[in-house]
Amino acid sequence: MKDILKWVFLVIFLVSTSIHLYASKKQNKKLRGITKPFILLALLGFYIFSVEKILWTVVAALICSWLGDVLLIIPGVKWFTLGGISFMISHGFFIWSYIYDINFVSVPLAPIIILALLFICIVTVIFKNLKPYLPKALFYPMYLYLLVNGAMNCFAIFRMISGQYLFNTVFTCIGAILFFISDASLFFVRFNKDSKQKTHFLVMLTYSLGEFLIVLGLL
Repeated sequence: MKDILKWVFLVIFLVSTSIHLYASKKQNKKLRGITKPFILLALLGFYIFSVEKILWTVVAALICSWLGDVLLIIPGVKWFTLGGISFMISHGFFIWSYIYDINFVSVPLAPIIILALLFICIVTVIFKNLKPYLPKALFYPMYLYLLVNGAMNCFAIFRMISGQYLFNTVFTCIGAILFFISDASLFFVRFNKDSKQKTHFLVMLTYSLGEFLIVLGLL
C-alpha cells in the first residue's frame, strides 16, 4: 500500500506541475492559482511514502515551501513578504536536513570560503540590477533572503563533497541551484517590467524541478 501511495503522489505531482507550467506559459492566473498548492503537497506525500525513516526537518521544509507558494498567490506586498519569510524558514530546514549527512572534517576550508564569497558576489550583482525596480523597503529583506538561499546551496554542496559525490547528494545539489535560479528569476518577473521574462514559466519550471531533486536526494 505504501509503494502504491508513493507512485500516486508522484503522478499527482507531475500532473499538477505540468498543468501549472502550461497555465504559466499561457499567463492563466486562475489556473495557476488552482494548481499551485497541489505541487508541494503532492511532493510531500511522495517523500513521506518513499522513506523508511521520515526526517521531520524535510517535512517542515516542504510545508514551509507550500505555505510560501500559497501566500505568493495573494496579490500585495504584505503577502509577498510573508511568503518570502516562509520560504526563508524552508531554506533553514533544508540546511538542517543536509547537516545530518555532512562530515565537516572532510570538507576543506577553501571551498567553504570560495562558495560563500561566490554567492555573496552573485546575489550582489543580481540586486544591483534589480535596485532600480524594487521598493526601497523590500531591497535589504530580499537581499538577505537570497543570501539565505545561497547558504542553502552552500550546505548542499558541502553535503556533496562530504558524501564523495554520490548520486543522491548530486541530485540535491542540482535541485538547490535550480531553486536559487527560480528565486532570482521570480524577482525579475515580479518587479522588473523591462525584463525579457514575461511569464512565470521559467520560475516554476526551475522551482518544481529543484524541489523534486532536493527531495529525491534526501530519500
